[in-house]
Amino acid sequence: MSSQSQPSHALRVSSPSTRALLAGGVAGTVVDMSLYPIDTLKTRLQSAAGFSASGGFRGIYAGVGSALVGSAPGAALFFVTYDGVKMGFARQREGSGRPSAENGGWSEPLEHMLAASAGEIAACAMRVPTEVVKQRAQAAQQSSSVAALRHILAQRGSIGLGGVWRELYRGWGITVIRELPFTMIQFPLWEIMKGWRSKGTGRHGVSAAESGLFGSLAGAVAAAATTPLDVLKTRMMLAKEKQAAVPLFMAILRESGPNAFFAGLVPRILWISAGGALFLGSYQLAYNTMIGIT
Repeated sequence: MSSQSQPSHALRVSSPSTRALLAGGVAGTVVDMSLYPIDTLKTRLQSAAGFSASGGFRGIYAGVGSALVGSAPGAALFFVTYDGVKMGFARQREGSGRPSAENGGWSEPLEHMLAASAGEIAACAMRVPTEVVKQRAQAAQQSSSVAALRHILAQRGSIGLGGVWRELYRGWGITVIRELPFTMIQFPLWEIMKGWRSKGTGRHGVSAAESGLFGSLAGAVAAAATTPLDVLKTRMMLAKEKQAAVPLFMAILRESGPNAFFAGLVPRILWISAGGALFLGSYQLAYNTMIGIT
C-alpha cells in the first residue's frame, strides 16, 4: 500500500466544512506568503506609472501585511463555499441517477464551475479590500499597507463612510469578472485531472504532490486566458480616481494598444502556475491529514 493511502488517526477532523475551512486557510497563507515578490513585480509591470516609477525591484515585500491578514480568511471562505455547493450538487446528481464525469457525465464539470464561482464571490468580500491596500503599497503609492489603509480611512471627512467603503471595494466588479472565468477554467480542470488520476491508480483521492501538479497545470491555462482582465483590474485599483471598466478599457487600448493587456503575462503565468501547485498542494496535504491519510 502506498504511503498516500495509509490511514492515520492524528489530527482527524470529522466535519467536511471544518476541514475545508482549515485547509483553505493553510493553503491561502502558504501561497500568498511564498509568492508575494512575484505578485509585487506583476503589479508594478501593470501599473500605468511604469515599472521603475512604481518601485522596480525595490521593496518587493511592500504591502505584505495586508496580504497576510487577508490570505487565510479569503481562501477559507472560498473552500467552505466551494465544497458546500459542490457536495450539494453531488447529492442532487446521485439522487437523480445522473452519471459522474468519470462515467461520461457532463453535469459534474458544470457543477464544479458553479461551485467555484460561488466560492470566488464569497472570497472577494475579503480579497478586494486587502488587494486595494496591498497594491497601493506595492506600486509605491504609499510606504506600507498600514499607510495605504490609513490614507483611505483619512478620506472619511471628505467622502463620508460610504465613500470609504466604495474606495476599499474599488475594482470589486472587475475582480469578480476576472476571477469567475479563472475559477471556471482552473477548478473543473483540477477536478477532472484528480478524477482521472484516482481512476487510474484505484486509490480514493490523490496525494498532495499530485494535487499540486494538477493545480499548477490548470492554473497556468487559466492565468493566460484571464491576463487582460487582470491588467484592467490592476489599473482600476491603482487609479487616483474611481473609473468605470469600459471607458478605462478603451483608454488603455487607445493610448497603449492591445499589447498593454498582456503586460505582466509571463510573471502572472509563473506566479499562478507555482501558486496553483502550492495552493492546491498544501490544501490537499492539510485536507488529507484531517481525514487520516498521510
